[in-house]
Amino acid sequence: MSTIKTPIIFIVGPSGAGKSDAAFETAQRLGGEIVSCDAMQVYREVSVACDKPSLDTRKKIPHHMLDVVSVTQEFNAAVFRQLALAAIMEIRGRGKTPIVCGGSGMYMAFLLDGIFEVSAKDEGLRRRLQEEIHEQGTSVLHGRLAALDPAAAAKIHPHDAQRIVRGLEVALTVGRPLSEVQKERQGLWGQVPLRVFGLDRPRKELYERVEARVEQMFEHGLVDEVRALSGRTLSRTACAIIGIPEVTGYLKGEYDLARAKYLMKLNTRHYVKRQLTWFRRDQRVQWVEAGTEMPL
Repeated sequence: MSTIKTPIIFIVGPSGAGKSDAAFETAQRLGGEIVSCDAMQVYREVSVACDKPSLDTRKKIPHHMLDVVSVTQEFNAAVFRQLALAAIMEIRGRGKTPIVCGGSGMYMAFLLDGIFEVSAKDEGLRRRLQEEIHEQGTSVLHGRLAALDPAAAAKIHPHDAQRIVRGLEVALTVGRPLSEVQKERQGLWGQVPLRVFGLDRPRKELYERVEARVEQMFEHGLVDEVRALSGRTLSRTACAIIGIPEVTGYLKGEYDLARAKYLMKLNTRHYVKRQLTWFRRDQRVQWVEAGTEMPL
């Protein structure tokens, strides 16, 4: 890992918290550059739905990890980590401060902790385990995982079938517990100077802000943006952008515009709740009241 002393600042939190403004102000204060940590801002053809920073903002402060791929291409956390780390190290190499800003908790975790890249895959074994879960229930296989890998089982909910199957697949294929293999990951945490700030707002205020933002997105051309994507085969990850399925339903005549707005607001609130759950459980996040200066 680089020995350059330039710190890395993370500004994370749920949608509507004000991360982009906080990152911009911090970048101006420190002479830094912003690295987006958003799973959807990587797509070139989508700006309104992803609430990308304006072109004027990007002219004032360099932004990285925006407009990386087309909506027809798959994108995942492993690719993000590779590209984002390269951007972070390039910024530090120039003596600037990288400010990683976004609400994608998994992407943040992959930067901080590294990625679990074991190649243990056995499709036949996985299918058998999935069949056993269907026949016996998740609790039985969770118990089996607990016998093979107590540390991993303690972190996996007894009803989380996907992670239970993956834990058993690794343990039975590699011959080593998943929890042991995962310790070999290496990320930025503990390797370079960094701070992780989470923007805090009352839940009610967050919901009000994201609902107001949805209204603004429709005013700023969300429907036209989604309409322009029609006829293209979107990747699985691009299809997950909040706004695309809701507006697509409207364009297909399945419901009216008011219903599309309602669904988008509902799904955004649910996303905010998941984001808060993710970031709250990470003890490394230092929570800061939104609207206040980062305590650097």
